[in-house]
This record gives sequence, structure tokens and C-alpha cells, in this order.
Amino acid sequence: MAASSTAHAQQDKPNAMPVTTQRNSFKSGGKAIAVETFQAAGSQPRPAVLMLHGADGLSYNTQYREGARNVAAAGYQVHLVHYLDRTGEKRASFGTLFQNFMPWMGTVQDALAFASNHPGADPHRIGIIGISLGAALGLAVASSDVRVKALVNYFGPLPQGAIATTSNLPPTLVLHGSVDPIVPVSNAYAIEALLRQQNVPHEIKVYPGQGHGFRGKAEDDASARSLAFLQRYLASVDASSGARALPVGG
Repeated sequence: MAASSTAHAQQDKPNAMPVTTQRNSFKSGGKAIAVETFQAAGSQPRPAVLMLHGADGLSYNTQYREGARNVAAAGYQVHLVHYLDRTGEKRASFGTLFQNFMPWMGTVQDALAFASNHPGADPHRIGIIGISLGAALGLAVASSDVRVKALVNYFGPLPQGAIATTSNLPPTLVLHGSVDPIVPVSNAYAIEALLRQQNVPHEIKVYPGQGHGFRGKAEDDASARSLAFLQRYLASVDASSGARALPVGG
């Protein structure tokens, strides 16, 4: 969904909870990692969600922030993690993608610690929404880190070699386009096979005719599925069932 239509959706729902944004940082690998925290008002502890952007980074794509704000409005504390700060990049370089993957994984694990200790978060209810490269990182980290209780994978690849050999993946939602030219849909089916092999509760939705990012009704459906999935597996009493736009790039 384009930024203009996301804003329009917010205007159409005037009773949506106002969301505040706070910029923080934490240390990972000796580097300062920026993180933007989004949350609505309220005193009760709420589930925390890490949002992991795609290879396009955050410099030129405002949709990640809009997506984080919309998820926060549904009752979550959302941390948009600038994990590329670990390697000093604005966009992920495909030439160094494989050598940087493990450091980024370490940063996501440090982000879990940051989220667990953040005021207002329930450390026992943490999920990840990953988009493209961020989805691969989320899958890899969640395979070995029991702090992750739910995972939403937006058109991410299966990170071969980075999945823990004794993996214990959390409930996972896989969303993919049937004609994705960047991350072929075969990745979604490979992830599904892994989840079945491990008897992990999961859902998969492949959108016919959609590429690397969703548009129109597919985007709206993916947003609704994501919030419903987080509601089910993070059990937020404050979460809304309304469909709001999540990021489509990366």
C-alpha cells in the first residue's frame, strides 16, 4: 500500500489509538544500533514486536514506519530495528550479504534483549515481523531463540545454513507472492515443509499474481492475517482485529 493510501486508512478510522514514537539505541558488536519504538497509550504490559526491514533499509522507505505505527495502534509495542547499523550500511549490499548475515543475526538477538527489558513490554510475549531479508533473519534467529513466540514472514527466503540444527521454531505465518522475481515462491514452500517437519503451528498464504510486495486486496488480506496471527499467538488483550496496512517493500 502506498504511503498516501495508508494515511487515508488512518483518517477513515478516527477512533484508532494515538501512537507515540521514541528513538532509542542499544549496543551490538560494539556498534550503536538505532531502534524506533512505537506504542499506543496504556499502562498494562503489552506484547513486543520486532519489525525487521528488507534489504532496502530505512533511508528511502517510509512504509516500514507506517507499518510499525499501524501494528502499535493494534495494541503492541513495536521496535523498528536499524540492524544495518551493525555493518554501517544504508542498504544491504548483495555482494556482502552472506558475510554480514551472522552479525545481523547477532544484532537481532540483542534487539530481543532490548525489547524484553523495555518499559511497558511483556518479556514473555515477543514476536517478529520480518520483511524479505528481515524475514530471513527472523526465521534464523527464531530457530534457536525461545524468546520469539510468533513469527510473521513477508516474502522472505529460507536462509540455508543459518537455521539451527536443533531448531524449535515458533508459530509462523508465511506470506508470499506467486510471481516474486526476487525471492522465488519456492522459498515459501520450503519454509512450509520445514514447519511441517517440526510440527510447528503455521499458516501459509501465496497470493496469485503478486510479486515482491503486495498490492490491492492482497495487501489488505496480508495485513489482516498478520494482525490476526499475532493476536492468536501473542494473546494480546488489547490487540485489534482491524486490518491495517503493513510494509510492502524490501
